[in-house]
Amino acid sequence: MTPPPRREKRQQQLEELCAATLRALSGEPRVRYRGGRLEVQERHFPVRAPHLHPDPEHDERQAWRGVADSLALRLKHSDQALVRQVLPAQPIARLVFELLEQLRVESLVADCHPGVRRNLLQRFEQWSQQFLDAGQAEGHVGLLLFTLAQMSWMLLCGGRAGEQTEMLIEAPRLSLLGHFGAAFGLMRRCRHDQLAFTGHALLIAAKAQELIEHLDAELLGNDERKVSDIAEKTHLAFALLLDVDQDGEGEVNSSGTAQGNPRGSNNAFTYQVFSRDYDCERNATRLVRPELLRELRQRLDRRLAGQGLNLPRLAKRLGALLAAPRRDGWAFAQTDGQIDAGRLSRLIISPEQREIFRHELERPHSDCLVSLLIDNSGSMRNHIESVALLADAFSRALELAGARSEILGFTTGQWNGGRPLKRWRALGQPADPGRLNELSHLVYKDAETSWRRARPTIAALLKSDLFREGIDGEALLWARQRLLQRDARRRILIIISDGCPMDSATHQTNRQDILDLHLKQVTRQIEQEGSIELYALGVGLDLSPYYRRSLELDLSRSLDNAVFDEILRLLNGRH
Repeated sequence: MTPPPRREKRQQQLEELCAATLRALSGEPRVRYRGGRLEVQERHFPVRAPHLHPDPEHDERQAWRGVADSLALRLKHSDQALVRQVLPAQPIARLVFELLEQLRVESLVADCHPGVRRNLLQRFEQWSQQFLDAGQAEGHVGLLLFTLAQMSWMLLCGGRAGEQTEMLIEAPRLSLLGHFGAAFGLMRRCRHDQLAFTGHALLIAAKAQELIEHLDAELLGNDERKVSDIAEKTHLAFALLLDVDQDGEGEVNSSGTAQGNPRGSNNAFTYQVFSRDYDCERNATRLVRPELLRELRQRLDRRLAGQGLNLPRLAKRLGALLAAPRRDGWAFAQTDGQIDAGRLSRLIISPEQREIFRHELERPHSDCLVSLLIDNSGSMRNHIESVALLADAFSRALELAGARSEILGFTTGQWNGGRPLKRWRALGQPADPGRLNELSHLVYKDAETSWRRARPTIAALLKSDLFREGIDGEALLWARQRLLQRDARRRILIIISDGCPMDSATHQTNRQDILDLHLKQVTRQIEQEGSIELYALGVGLDLSPYYRRSLELDLSRSLDNAVFDEILRLLNGRH
């Protein structure tokens, strides 16, 4: 099995290829595809057709290309406003309608694109086999939906089912054709007319919902335990696809409340926190024994000495980048400039006197505060020595350049929820509890402490057992608030992370993208406010899906001057 960091990197690469294909084929430049989530013009575009959800760990690149081609045809040939207007409320009917609309647009692939047609064919056949291999067609829900998918695919796209599939769907196909009547056959005739097609698709979707409800009722009357067993296998297999996934994303306020649309609700989405009672902010030096802290500092110094970093050069370049002119007195006895009233008497005595002017002096001054916010989640343990070196050297160079800095970290107090999870269980496990872990925000160096005094505490970054899970959105709000509480002409916030937010207890008890969505809303708010410059350094991963200004760092090589040159280019807006 692929290790988590490599798996996430591979998924990101595949999704970036999908997004590039989507942009090229659909003609829509503002397309993103991240975490199986399609965004068009910064709005979520729901994708519910079951064959468009590849497995990033097991499916090969060809499968992803088929998904990209399918989605591009959807963007090109489907009126999403019409889809939203008529989308059924019932879960089965909604899934069937989305599947039929997706197969309609796939049937419209042009003859001049045989490669696209081949990709679509291979992807649907692959999904069909995976569905059978997973045993998802063994229950009545799975078999009915699988049969309907195969029938519709053969009708609209001209596909041919394999022998195993033909034998499996022979009986249910005849039954379904009897229930669907003429509406089923008419779909192919009007596949070029979305509005006409929609009428037939809605009839079929409603009939599929009715049939499954009828079968559920029959089974419930016969054997309640059998219903439970079948439902567990089939309904769970479709659970994610049957959820309503609305497409709004809103703003977020400074306390962490996000406005948007959640799954399964038309109301405004609010990022919730189940309990803040156990959240804490601590100085990292209190979490490490003094003897161990000295050892960690010595280890960091040894690594730093072997890097060959030119800190004076870095400080000079930072000074030039961050400095702004500041008034610093006057230069007198000048031959031009502003008239110096104190020297006018000399002009009367000596009319040839010309040195009666003055110039206002300006000197560069770094009235700048830089906050380094470091992801202290478990996956960062693999990179933390390089990240600690980067933070230590960067903080020292900033001080030499006349700028202030602070180094912050964010993690959780426990793995898998901790005390908030226990309280939630004790209260009966209410639905959608929101964030369900205790925050641990760590201060390795504050803005008022010099680098020399903070040297021991910075080394606490190397104590890897402090690293647990990561809730990025709230960490950004915390760092933002600290910056705004301090006077500075220029405020810069740089987050260093190796991936998306992750807290298992929160993900298991809420919508899967709750932390992702909150992070995007927070970054958008900070970027739009404009009082803080927000940058992201991705450790082996591209963070551009979350941050407008980001840089992917390769820390597998030595942390040399070239790495800092890349960071300076990012800060200068030239990356």
